[in-house]
Order: sequence, then C-alpha cells, then structure tokens
Amino acid sequence: MSLRLSLEAIEVLDAIARKGSFAAAAESLFRVPSAVTYTVRKLEDDLGVSLFNRTGHRAELTEAGAELLREGRNLLSAANELELRVKRVASGVETDLTIAVSDIFNIAAIYPLLARFYAQNFGTRIKLLREVYGGGWDALLNGRADISLGAPGDAPTGTGYTAKPIGSLEFHYAVAPQHPLAKLAEPLQNQDIMHYRSVSAADSSRNLPPRTSGILSGQDVLTVPDMEAKLQAQISGLGVGYLPKRLAEKYAAEGKLVIKLVAEPKPEVTSFLAWRSNGGKAQQWLIKELLRLNLEDVIL
Repeated sequence: MSLRLSLEAIEVLDAIARKGSFAAAAESLFRVPSAVTYTVRKLEDDLGVSLFNRTGHRAELTEAGAELLREGRNLLSAANELELRVKRVASGVETDLTIAVSDIFNIAAIYPLLARFYAQNFGTRIKLLREVYGGGWDALLNGRADISLGAPGDAPTGTGYTAKPIGSLEFHYAVAPQHPLAKLAEPLQNQDIMHYRSVSAADSSRNLPPRTSGILSGQDVLTVPDMEAKLQAQISGLGVGYLPKRLAEKYAAEGKLVIKLVAEPKPEVTSFLAWRSNGGKAQQWLIKELLRLNLEDVIL
C-alpha cells in the first residue's frame, strides 16, 4: 500500500491556508505556482476529495481540507520534533532522562534546579519517579531510572553505575501525644515497643529484595505507600516508628508528635546520589548540579 500523504504536501496545504492563495504560498515556499497547484491536485486525486473551494478569490479549505490540515499540522510538529531529537542523540544529548527521588526528599526542592536545566536548552524530557527505601537502587539497576537521588546506604552489588554519598540522615523515634508510649519512661525498651503497631513505608523495589527498618520481631505493622503517609499515620496515633529528624522535630514543636529516646536507636543512614555510567551531556549537567545540593535543603 502506497502512502498517499506526504509531509511536503501537508506543508503546501499549510502554506496556502496561512497565505490565503496558491501564489502567495508558492512565494513563501520558494516554488513556482504551478508546482504548488500540481501538489494540491495530486493530493486531491489520491485522496478522492476536494480540499479547496475554488469559487471565491481566496483559497478556502473545504471541511475535508480543514480536517486534513488540522491533523496534518500535528504530523508536521511531530516530524520536526523527531528531527531535533535525532540530532540531539547524534550530538550526545539524551532525549529522555528519568530521576528516581527518595520519598524522604522534598521533590519540590529540586524544581529550581530543573528550571536551570531547562534554561540550558538541552531539549531533554525529564521524568521524576517517587521511590521508597531500596526502590531508588532498584530503579537504577533495572533501567527504570537514569539517576537516583537519595538512595539509602548499603548500595547493592552491580555494575554500570556510579554512586557518591551526599550526606547522612538522622532519625527520631516519634509517637502521637495520645499514644501509650508517649507516657512511658525513657529510654523505651524493645519489650515496651513491640506491644504496639509500627508504621512502615513500603519499599518500592520490584526486583531487589525489599528492605525494612525499625520493626521488631513479632510486632504488628501498618504498611503505607511513602514517608508522607507514614508521618500522617503516626500523627493519627495508628502506630509508631522512626521519622527523619527534621520532620519529627517540626511536628513535635507543633504538639502533634512526641520524640522518644529508645534503648536501641536507629543509626544514621548514608544517602547517595547514583547514576548510570553511560550518560550523555544532559545527565552530566544534572549530576554536577545535584552533587551541589545541600542535603538539609532537600530532605523533608
């Protein structure tokens, strides 16, 4: 089956509609009028429809012509974008980049960085993923992401990626003021804690073994999607657990949480920026800027 439509024919149609006449369209396309007329006649013959109403002085599209032009302009736009993207690939600039952002990070905090990125005119499309716990590593190692921001310590074995520590995260054990543990003497012992439900943000890993932290053997667990949901569950008194230091202190100052000392506190967790090793120019720019981020400015 032969393709009856061509981008060249759609460009001619577009020029006639914009300029109002075959002659003006020919001039704007640097063609002779007879070439423009021939292109339109052939397109009409191939499609078996009239594209222009020729009764007036101005070239007016028929209903069929208007529909063809409307959809045809989408094709022209897509073709132009494809051409630009192919040129970007040839120049070493990625067409798409996906960044996995830890749920412990305030995703809006990197928007100013992205604004600077777009100002570079790489033309690269950015996709942001929200990953929990080991999900940031999983997304990187399994090709769902090109960059992982805030992946927690103990990087999994694997090749093809680079990782650099960007800081350490501290955690507080926090409970709602109305929770029974709020009134117990400190430091809380494991035998006290295990009688009450823990709240856990579910590891978003798809292929790596899911991780958990701060849950005692035999303890009831409420599993929620991410750190924000975990925070709200603990404020509601549905369970207890560790929260990022700044997040816990903020809501403790508002009287919505109580920070408790525990006999076996959670150690600090190293946070990493990790990226696939075969990145192009756009990724290199992003990595350079992401490494400059102050961890205190982006964690919840």
